[in-house]
Amino acid sequence: MKPGLENQHAEIRTERLRLVPFAEEFLTPRYVGWLNDPEVVRFSRQRHALHTLESCRRYWQSFHGTPHRLWAIVEAAEGLGHVGNLSASIDPHDEVADLGILIGQRSAWGRGYGSEAWKAVCRHLFEGPGVRKITAGTYATNLAMLGIMRAAGMAEDGRRLRHALVEGAEVDVVHAALFREGRR
Repeated sequence: MKPGLENQHAEIRTERLRLVPFAEEFLTPRYVGWLNDPEVVRFSRQRHALHTLESCRRYWQSFHGTPHRLWAIVEAAEGLGHVGNLSASIDPHDEVADLGILIGQRSAWGRGYGSEAWKAVCRHLFEGPGVRKITAGTYATNLAMLGIMRAAGMAEDGRRLRHALVEGAEVDVVHAALFREGRR
């Protein structure tokens, strides 16, 4: 692992959230339920698989011994608990982190938790050495994710036209990036 990346999996705190390194305690039927809920995974490739506690455990374990990171998003202020996950696939050679997020708890939707968590992880990754660029991608029809990327200051840096099928319709995949210095 590249020097400096080992400390990038600490707990991150915001005003309303704790982003906790994912652990066994988050492998629950509630979490699996999110991944099997068609509305929750409507804009995710996860919609194509049936998930179980064991498949979720394998996913979590796939992060072990790698530079990649997986946080559980825990809402602390109102007691909602585990509301989602945020992952960072880190390429230590190019110093790029590709982020992904799922807010699975429907009662947490529309409250800004995704944007709050996303911005906190971006700040966290840029504070240490080893990440100079953060990337993300989503379907052009995923307005919530596009909003999160914009709120974090990410700029569109590519588009794959008519690349995916979502509910039978061809949609573009939008790619965005944020640089440590805030420039493209």
